[in-house]
Amino acid sequence: MATTKWVIDPTHSEIQFKVKHLMITTVTGYFQKFNLEVETEDEDFTKASRIEFTADIDSISTNNEQRDTHLKSDDFFNAEQYKQLRFIGKSFEGSGDNYKLHGDLTIRDVTKPITLDVEYGGIVVDPYGQTKAGFTVEGKVNRKEFNLTWDAVTEAGQVVVSNEIKLHCEVQLVKQA
Repeated sequence: MATTKWVIDPTHSEIQFKVKHLMITTVTGYFQKFNLEVETEDEDFTKASRIEFTADIDSISTNNEQRDTHLKSDDFFNAEQYKQLRFIGKSFEGSGDNYKLHGDLTIRDVTKPITLDVEYGGIVVDPYGQTKAGFTVEGKVNRKEFNLTWDAVTEAGQVVVSNEIKLHCEVQLVKQA
């Protein structure tokens, strides 16, 4: 079997997170700079020998500069000390369109196993002759498990930021020659 290398197409991919604010609305954020490299046997992702994702903490954007600065501070990600978050995939299992991706997520100085739901969109050749694979990735993490422990409560006792963070990623990979 031949090893096939895939890299993310950042112009056709999106790394998004969502968190409840005051438990009544959802705030959406993005990582603007990220990387993903995958090595598979031929084009079989269930036989991936390497799945490595990183996102630059300093690239967080929630469309609010003050909030972004707070997220980059030591109250949350501490972008000055911890430049990236990292996910190392351990296994990709399933069939058809639905898969589970198991791996280790590292945020700050904490590494924990997580499982992500993956919808496989298939493989196509684009108009430029590039072979591309598409995936929708979703999951949830508890931010406090990764030392993102800042908390605040309103005078009425309402939690300001939920502990549960929802992840949603649209990923397009490009097969390397």
